[in-house]
Amino acid sequence: MKLIILIPCYNESETLPMTVADLPKKIDGIDQVEYLVVDDGSTDNTNEIAHSVGVHHVLRSNYNQGYAKSFIIGIRHAVNLGADIVVNTDGDNQYCGQDVPKLIAPIIAQQADIVIGTRPILKHPEFSFIKKMLQIIGSWVVRKLSKVRVKDAASGFKAYSKKAALMLNVYTKFSFSIETLIQAGYLNLKVVCVDIRINVKTRPSRLFKNIAQYIYRQSCTMIKMFIIYRPGAFFSALGCFAFLLFIIVGIRYLFLIYMINQAHKSLIFHLPSLILGSIFAFIGVGSFLLAILGELIKSQRRLTEEILYLKRTENINFPNKTD
Repeated sequence: MKLIILIPCYNESETLPMTVADLPKKIDGIDQVEYLVVDDGSTDNTNEIAHSVGVHHVLRSNYNQGYAKSFIIGIRHAVNLGADIVVNTDGDNQYCGQDVPKLIAPIIAQQADIVIGTRPILKHPEFSFIKKMLQIIGSWVVRKLSKVRVKDAASGFKAYSKKAALMLNVYTKFSFSIETLIQAGYLNLKVVCVDIRINVKTRPSRLFKNIAQYIYRQSCTMIKMFIIYRPGAFFSALGCFAFLLFIIVGIRYLFLIYMINQAHKSLIFHLPSLILGSIFAFIGVGSFLLAILGELIKSQRRLTEEILYLKRTENINFPNKTD
């Protein structure tokens, strides 16, 4: 059984040696342990450092494509290199590399397709109270969206079986963590969590500049994935909300008409309420139509994803030489 540890990197020349040194060289139950660095257009000498510290495989992009893109490129290449299990970790050495055996154990035992390394959120020394609460709330929202029991949805320390690696697709550029969890629930992949340790922080996060930007980006990812994978539920909820507003405006309209007509003793219409109610009704009908169309597209996309999975399985190439 072959394990490849994937390390997406962008300007990680200072921290990459620590990251690689912390990773296991041998693991019980694993015949080969190899490292794969995806250099996402670094402007420093990350590429040279990766070779010098003994990384087995290095992929280099000519320009920065984003963390999620580097991940999906890396996981596809890892499977192409013959990986039975792929572990993703970050190049800043925030995750304890010695916990890799614990992370892959459920996959070796065939008890999981994806394993999430759960950080000690409440005891994390570098998380503020606000960030701890956001992590807890965010994981709760992801559980509701994905139907997957996860305690640390934002963790980038994950292990994937070959089956999961071949089935997953990434559409966002920001981060793959939440997107792949929602996909996992949609694809009925078995997901389990294991507690992991963390290392001392080496640098600020490059995925976001502040908490507000983090909330905005993660919220956009959740909404986008919800629309892609559960369009019927999303647009039906939107339609119901619009019709609820239509009913409220309609009751108010009838009340105003009654009061105005009583005052003027003649038939008078309240045009603003009539227009507003018509808008909400139009939005409601349109949303229900989009729900039907979304479910049809969802069925087609699922068939396409199954075809892609079979195609990837057929086209797996196991090279004799490593790069």
